[in-house]
Amino acid sequence: MSNTTTNALREKQSLRLTIRNTLTMAYRALLRIRRTPEKLVDVFLLPVVFTLLFTYMFGGAISGDVQDYLPHVIPGMLVQAVLVMSVMTGVQMREDMDTGVFDRFKSLPIARIAPLAGALITDTLRYAIASGLTLTISYFMGYRPEGGIGYVLLAALLVIGCAWAISWIFALIGVIARSASSVQGMSMIVFPLTFMSNAFVPTETMSDTLQWFVSINPITYLVTAIRDLMNAGTIGWDFTITVVAAVVIVLVFAPLTVRAYMKRV
Repeated sequence: MSNTTTNALREKQSLRLTIRNTLTMAYRALLRIRRTPEKLVDVFLLPVVFTLLFTYMFGGAISGDVQDYLPHVIPGMLVQAVLVMSVMTGVQMREDMDTGVFDRFKSLPIARIAPLAGALITDTLRYAIASGLTLTISYFMGYRPEGGIGYVLLAALLVIGCAWAISWIFALIGVIARSASSVQGMSMIVFPLTFMSNAFVPTETMSDTLQWFVSINPITYLVTAIRDLMNAGTIGWDFTITVVAAVVIVLVFAPLTVRAYMKRV
């Protein structure tokens, strides 16, 4: 057997082992959630509370009627609920490193990247739960997306994909930060970015300066793409920009995160 064939088999076996270890770490994270269900409190509570609060408190003031406000606010709430969940990737990463969990992983015969990759896979479940809860609550509130179920599912997949891409940023912060609290503190930027977008208030009602910021805010493009999908069943330029931006984020921050992570473990 040639050296080329031998190396190819080793790489194939190594990749297979890495995938198996990653799935094992993802399963570990799921078991951890089952044993400590309070870790899902934010996943179940925030989408419900925020959706009800924003809709019934501001719907009449902004749109004149709660039902008229739903097509505007629900896409924005979907984006906020899921993006907030992406913060927990970095927080959980830092907590595991601080408590010595990753030190124990180093002593095991597993792929070094598996704990990081497994955590990122498990987090997609959190995003899916938050998306499903937001859409379910909005349905009982009377929201009927005109785009249809297919485009609603596509909108959910888009926001989950974008949250997964952004989670690489917070994973990097989690690896290099000094504590979990510092990760959570730096992640608070998600809230002002969401509020200073078109997620909750029409852009034309804002001041000129704020309109300029909203126009360059990446959250605005994501929210607009979600609205186009759910309310009109169309895929516009904002959808394309959002997908490209998500891909770029992964291409830039995934290698940086992996490199920083491998230095720590």
